[in-house]
Amino acid sequence: MFMLMRPVRLLIGGVACALGFGAAEAAVQHIRHEYVELHMGVAVRLVLYVSEDGAARVAARAVYDRIAELEDKMSDYRPESEVRRLPSCGAAPLAASAELYTVLARALDLAARTDGAFDPTVGPYVALWRDARRTGRLPSRDALDSAAARVGWRKVRLNPATRAVCLEAPGMRLDLGGIAKGYILDQALAELRRHGVTRALLEAGGDILVGDAPPGEPGWRIAVPGAGPALAARAAALANAAVATSGDTEQFVVIDGVRYSHIVDPRTGLGLTNRLQSAVVAPDGITADGLATALTVLGEERAAPLLQAFPGVAADIRRLTLPATLSPRGRL
Repeated sequence: MFMLMRPVRLLIGGVACALGFGAAEAAVQHIRHEYVELHMGVAVRLVLYVSEDGAARVAARAVYDRIAELEDKMSDYRPESEVRRLPSCGAAPLAASAELYTVLARALDLAARTDGAFDPTVGPYVALWRDARRTGRLPSRDALDSAAARVGWRKVRLNPATRAVCLEAPGMRLDLGGIAKGYILDQALAELRRHGVTRALLEAGGDILVGDAPPGEPGWRIAVPGAGPALAARAAALANAAVATSGDTEQFVVIDGVRYSHIVDPRTGLGLTNRLQSAVVAPDGITADGLATALTVLGEERAAPLLQAFPGVAADIRRLTLPATLSPRGRL
């Protein structure tokens, strides 16, 4: 941690953030603190402005504890996570936590709006493509057909009165990686505010959420590579909003000369080959994260009708021309 005396440019998950002070007095009253911990398979960066070191450390610890708590609920990598323990509809009903129920409800709403291009039940397909990335072999047709019987957002039943959740098909596996990270950052920022911290930035694997602007600045300066004028202008002075990107810049596999993204099209069971990257600026993390994933699957032609349902959102979709190199990316 240090007092920021001049603008500093940080490269953050495919976007860049420039931080600066507009007044010497603001720099004296607000000390910049930065923390990093590993959660959700990525380095989660926390930048905040607090006048006292002790208060900053207490707030940061509370944030990371809250992130860990929510990861325990929503990670499909963890066999004992709450999302992995959801029952089939023939078993005894299970009341989900308020947090998991909220994310599931938002995920299913987005699935309905996109006709299944976004689908939180895509877990069986995702498991096949994780194997494909490890082995360099495509999933077999039989394996894809078997997975298809266990995929489908309409097979998830929610009871808003009791928060009960059940899965209609045996062997279903939810994957909330395309939306939960944004929600978790929303909850982390809420935790900071409970500790009296409002000027903050949180970043995790391509998702950024910011609170009030840094001292002396109109907003956090986020540079999104390839962004069009509207999105770039929004991101250049961002406050109390989120930016999320989605695409295959870091997680993919090349098999027989074809580059397959880690993002799976739930309608086909295949890793995307469209080489698209989406970027979204939205009022909150869950909206930005979910839309970025959905737009990458939908593509440019179907983006506009979806975005009309989300006022206050700016989005760009562009085709990537990156070399086919494999490097790790975070997970939920």
